[in-house]
Amino acid sequence: MKKVTVEDLAQKFSLKVLAGESQLQKPITQSRVHRPGLEFVGYFDFFPTERVQILGKKEVTYLHKLSKEERKIRIGNVVRYHPPCFIVTAGEDGLTYLIHHCTEQGIPLLVTNVPEDTSDFISKLDTYLVKELAPEMTVHGICMNVSGMGILLRGASGVGKSETAHTLIRRGHRLVSDDIVVLKKLSPQTILGTHEGNNKEFLALRSIGLLNVVRMYGRRAFQEETRIALDIHLTKWEKDALNNDLEQEFHYIDYMGVKIPSIEIQLQPGRDVAGLIEAAANNWYLKQQGYSAAEEFISRIEADMNNSGNKY
Repeated sequence: MKKVTVEDLAQKFSLKVLAGESQLQKPITQSRVHRPGLEFVGYFDFFPTERVQILGKKEVTYLHKLSKEERKIRIGNVVRYHPPCFIVTAGEDGLTYLIHHCTEQGIPLLVTNVPEDTSDFISKLDTYLVKELAPEMTVHGICMNVSGMGILLRGASGVGKSETAHTLIRRGHRLVSDDIVVLKKLSPQTILGTHEGNNKEFLALRSIGLLNVVRMYGRRAFQEETRIALDIHLTKWEKDALNNDLEQEFHYIDYMGVKIPSIEIQLQPGRDVAGLIEAAANNWYLKQQGYSAAEEFISRIEADMNNSGNKY
């Protein structure tokens, strides 16, 4: 899990620091933020003190309307819990009293450069924190976005993963990460695949070397991240190891407690592996929509048999 500090938030969202500059290295440990509305009226039973506290127009307007003494009490009751920081989205006018309390308690106080819709800002900040603070792991493989679907390609070194990925890129699909794939658990059902920074936009091909896919094929050849929908294990060809069942049963692989459907595709000279991956991705999408080619085929056979029987 990556460490996130108040300073990271200030830089990411171009926030102005009004107080607590010496405390900007405070860690952020919670992936959701909080608006202290009930707390300002004295209700603290469920106050999430470890979250970033957001003050929007409603909260600031309420504080402005209080008397000086009442405001001192209300703010004092909140800042004594020492949350990581306060972020104001309603502008910095009239915040002298809040600056005083935060300076006194050593709590960073930040403000958006221009007044911003609080709900929109919270949505952006929550999304950022969920990704940055998500549990993560790395796997050896290649992450691609194929027809809008996140695909994780795995296999032994030299089996042909990079060559297959290169073919997919030339067909209009997008590289996310080569060799080292960072997986982040965003929810009990969601795994996000991304790069680790240094390998961004690069694809290594044996006998060719390192390629920058964006320089070679344009911006559409690369994508920062993708939700992993399918795990594909590329293996060497084994005679008589494959079958021709009407519908292959999906197996599952576990990544940090999230089960991802997984299939095996064997490589052989002359076999269109990239095309098979495209077919697997599109077929999986259709399954999610409730369609099965095998079921339709069987229903046609049964209907034909019934019609044949009715003729006699």
